[in-house]
Amino acid sequence: MLQIKKALQLLEEGRSERSISSQLGLSRNTLRHYQSKFHSSDLSYIELLSLSDIGLSSLIYGEVPSTIKSSRQVRFDSLSDYFIAELKRVGVTRQLLWKEYLRQDPDGYGYSQFCERLNQLKSRSNNQVTMHLEHVAGERMQVDFAGKKLSYADKESGEITQCPILVCTLPFSSYTYVEALENASQRTLYESLGRALSYFGGVPANVLSDNMKQFVVKASRYEPCFNEMAEQWSVYYNTTLSAARVRKPKDKPSVEKEVHISYLRIFAPLRNETFHSLSELNYRIRECLAVHNATPMQRYGLSRKERFEQNEKPLLKLLPLSEFVVRQEVKAKVQRNYHVILGEDLHLYSVPYIHVGETVKIVYDYTEVEIFLNMRRIALHRRDPRRNGYSTKEEHMPESHLRYKQTKGWDADYFIVQASKIGVHTTEIFKRILGRNRFPEQTYNACLGLLTLSKKYGTQRLEAACTRALPAPVVTYGFIKNILENNQDKIVGQILVTAYIPTHENIRGEAAYN
Repeated sequence: MLQIKKALQLLEEGRSERSISSQLGLSRNTLRHYQSKFHSSDLSYIELLSLSDIGLSSLIYGEVPSTIKSSRQVRFDSLSDYFIAELKRVGVTRQLLWKEYLRQDPDGYGYSQFCERLNQLKSRSNNQVTMHLEHVAGERMQVDFAGKKLSYADKESGEITQCPILVCTLPFSSYTYVEALENASQRTLYESLGRALSYFGGVPANVLSDNMKQFVVKASRYEPCFNEMAEQWSVYYNTTLSAARVRKPKDKPSVEKEVHISYLRIFAPLRNETFHSLSELNYRIRECLAVHNATPMQRYGLSRKERFEQNEKPLLKLLPLSEFVVRQEVKAKVQRNYHVILGEDLHLYSVPYIHVGETVKIVYDYTEVEIFLNMRRIALHRRDPRRNGYSTKEEHMPESHLRYKQTKGWDADYFIVQASKIGVHTTEIFKRILGRNRFPEQTYNACLGLLTLSKKYGTQRLEAACTRALPAPVVTYGFIKNILENNQDKIVGQILVTAYIPTHENIRGEAAYN
């Protein structure tokens, strides 16, 4: 409108079309169009200059002043709330609404004008209006997963692994942490959140995420319910949790913006690089992240890192002395072999055998496995990753099973050592028994029986019985037992005489077998 008024002033001064066109940068055809409109009004240039912008616009463009609505526009505006509501319903399109609109108002707008005015309605609605938020330093950390993923390839197989990308930001300073994760499981997420806080060097008062299943059990606009691991994590770091409304990304605009910027400053620079491990990928992400946080922001004249270190870091809470260790919980039934199975590793851990058939709770982390029954810990094991393996403690076994297990550790040296504690003659008898079979394992029960006799009759009597038995050509457990039962070990000075075979013509000697 300013250009039209300037043209009127120059025309009123009597300037030529060429000079006006050159001075204002207007084409001559446009200037002639303006002149024809001026002349058709039957008003002088001075009178035209006295018109308001609305009046002059109406003269040149034939528009209805914005303060006066046509009847067609009034009818359209009366249906505006209906149009906005219907567009949110499943399957409702603009074309469908336009056809229904024309049936009610045959003189209504054409399809292009109808869509244009719908766009104006949506832009003026609450959904399209943004509000400036003042962020408080140290108050909040916003968390989100990027929609896109990065990947690495195995050197040997060439298999490509897609990695979810976690983005955490402090809205006041926009200081950001980005990490590629092995997967999006609960354990991996909370370990990464702990590393994010270590990167920031402190803990904000609140952590805000969307309604991701690793965080929220039950979504609610007013009282979202967080899972037990999330609660444990928040207590450990002395912070509170909050969740955005369902499908309301504007509730966490800062991290949404940082996700978009990460595409530009991290994803794009790495797009042509190949990585062969998760650690290698995260190393390059950290390099790009350092550049991003050190880049000055036009609005403040400071980088994210500078703004964070100057204004926000001193207000963060202190970190715990160690990072959060994820402790997971599962329930299991004690099997008949008095073991419970940890499904993640397919490894079995023992509990006292009296709890067979009961349901217990297994609480475990990287290093320990605790087993609870009614809030009372009944077993503690070091975590063992062997699949289908067993971790069994002797105190959990019934006595009969314990004795059987102990036999698994027997060998000849074990019984010789036990016999040497009793006496030299007992040791000799044990050696003779162990050496009489090709397979010593077959004599272990006999040796065990002799040790049992030492408990029943005492070591001195067993030593005396072995002394009497030494001259015998064959010594067995039963032979020693008979000596003790008949109290022959107590007879002083009497030596056990071996059987004597007299010479006789009917008895063949060794010469008969040559």
